[in-house]
Amino acid sequence: MSSDDVPEPLPTASADSPFRVEPAPRDEAPQFVLPLVVRLEKTDPPARTDALRTAARAVLTILSDERSLGDGEWAEAVRDWQDARIRKVVRRARGAEWRKASALPGITVTGEHAEVRVFPPVPLDGWPKELAKLQVSGTELDDPEPPPVPDGSKPVLWLNPGLGMSAGKTMAQAGHGAQLAWWGLSDTERETWRAAGFPLDVAAPDEVRWRELTGSGLPVVRDAGFTEIEPGSCTVVADHPALRR
Repeated sequence: MSSDDVPEPLPTASADSPFRVEPAPRDEAPQFVLPLVVRLEKTDPPARTDALRTAARAVLTILSDERSLGDGEWAEAVRDWQDARIRKVVRRARGAEWRKASALPGITVTGEHAEVRVFPPVPLDGWPKELAKLQVSGTELDDPEPPPVPDGSKPVLWLNPGLGMSAGKTMAQAGHGAQLAWWGLSDTERETWRAAGFPLDVAAPDEVRWRELTGSGLPVVRDAGFTEIEPGSCTVVADHPALRR
């Protein structure tokens, strides 16, 4: 899908948006990446939507963790990461690989069945060896049954129905959308969401609804095009009840 195929109208990205495609001052800063690892056992993989929700919640969990704030042990790495492009990479692990990954500093977030571990940001070329050897491509998951249609009572990460992305790529995009929603909230709204366990839905609307969403003023993720899709592709609309007002 080329950038010309993205539905119009699209909100204009702000000058300091980490998802702008055009060159920006943040591109000159050292680049970091947020690693996420999904547990993917051969015989019992999670459902796709469950994995997407869990990845998004994992991003929110590390952003709100006390170790990522103030003088916390991860705070400098998180600040350095957010000062550059907000990159996220999802890798998969099973068995001994998962156990080794779980021994590294990070947070494991569980969904209905999915498990995703998120780690403090690392330099693009500075991955821990336990994570660097994990596979990033070919992460494919399915939903055994169609997920319920969101009723609007919870935040929703709406996925572009016209893009075909791997589960791993989509998990990263869901994380981007959750982060944009987080940035758009007040401290009180953030705490309310955190205290509830970051409930959220992930769903793909029909094309008509997608056009409405991209023109609604809600936060929109436009991918930088490093993998799988064209630069500037609109991937996720972050829809939180507090952002609709």
